[in-house]
Amino acid sequence: MNKELTRREIRQMAIQALFPLDFNQELTKQDAIMHAIELEYEEMIDEEKEHFVPTYLDLLVTGVCEHKTELDAIIQKYLRPGWTLMRLPKMDVTILRLALFEMLYVDNVPNKVVLNEAIELTKTFSDDQSRKFVNGILSNANNEIEASE
Repeated sequence: MNKELTRREIRQMAIQALFPLDFNQELTKQDAIMHAIELEYEEMIDEEKEHFVPTYLDLLVTGVCEHKTELDAIIQKYLRPGWTLMRLPKMDVTILRLALFEMLYVDNVPNKVVLNEAIELTKTFSDDQSRKFVNGILSNANNEIEASE
């Protein structure tokens, strides 16, 4: 890729790659990433399709996939009694997984930045009610993470 992408653009691509992976068991991680890149950045992929996946995008998608069970357990912990992940909008769950992965496993991004970026992602991919919900879950998780440090 010739242009340097912002972390916000990479997070948006990560959401676009992770979301279909929940529905299509035959979809590979690499295919999902390529599809996400092609949605908005197809002109940036060189003809040989080399050097097309930003390192941070691969880190996010791989990390969320590898830690999905752990991330889901954290989300479940902050849900109201009787609520399950199955009841939540899939896009909200995807955004929460991504943000929690960054909070827990990416040291060079402050958790407050991750939280703000997650809220921006809900503005793009979801609605105002989801924005408030995602903010609540991540704020609670962040408070617990900071208390344990």
